[in-house]
This record gives sequence, structure tokens and C-alpha cells, in this order.
Amino acid sequence: MPTTATPEKTPADESTAPSATGIERLQSARVASDIQFLIARARGRGNSHANLMLAELDLKVRHFSVLSLVCTEERPTQRELGEFLDLDPSQIVALVDSLEERGAVRRETDPRDRRSKIVVPTESGHDLHEQAAALTRESEETVLQTLSPRERRQLRALLQKVAF
Repeated sequence: MPTTATPEKTPADESTAPSATGIERLQSARVASDIQFLIARARGRGNSHANLMLAELDLKVRHFSVLSLVCTEERPTQRELGEFLDLDPSQIVALVDSLEERGAVRRETDPRDRRSKIVVPTESGHDLHEQAAALTRESEETVLQTLSPRERRQLRALLQKVAF
């Protein structure tokens, strides 16, 4: 059987060969190893995916974060929610207003400081939180699928150190 010779590649051929495109092409950029960039990109990917999942409940990650905190026994005030979530008070008011309009939460006077309002979940708020928590766990599984369980625990511990 005759063999066909393969032509040797020349340097000119290599320069016209297709190179990596899109994200792969930019991963060697210096910014791709900067911690602030990586945190922002990971956050963006996670939030984007979770927002897609939560859309079926007409929620976004910020709504879920507020709902998760008010579904604890801590009974947070609007001010505490804003400080913990690092959101402007006007953003917290808008998020609580939205959840209140849905019947998921209600505001009550804080017995520790009558000038403050605590945000408490309603029964339907607890149900909504349960559904949303399942979706965000599913989203987390998808976004972190390249990490082992040990790496996920390590990532969580490191992020908690940085965040708090």
C-alpha cells in the first residue's frame, strides 16, 4: 500500500493556523490570575446561573439572599440585612418591598428599637425559600462541578475567611 507523504509545516503555516479563540485565548492575560478579577468572575458566573434557575420562581439571587436571612431565627432588621449583604439601604428596601408584595415577608417593629423594622417570613415565604434553596443548591452543583467535595469545602472556608 503506497504511503502519502505529509507536507512539513513551515513557520508561515503556523502563523496562519487557527489559534485559541474567545475565553481560551484570553486566559493567559495577566488579569486572569488577579484574585479580585477571579472572585468577580466566579461571582458573576454563579449569580448568572442561579438567576436563571430562580427565574422560574420569579426571584433573583438578591431576593433569595434576603429571604434566606429572614427565614432564620435571627429576625434581622432591614439595616442588618443591608450591612450583612453589603447593599445600600435603598436596595434592601426595594428587595423587601418586592418580597412583601408577594406575601413572602412582612415588616414588624423591632422590640429592641421601635425605630427599626425587622423582616419576618410568612408561611408562603418559608415555602418559597424552600423551593428557591433547592434551586440554588442545584445551581451550585452545576457551577462547581469541576471541584471535588474537598475542594468545595476548602473554597467555602477560604471565601468565608475573606468575606468575614
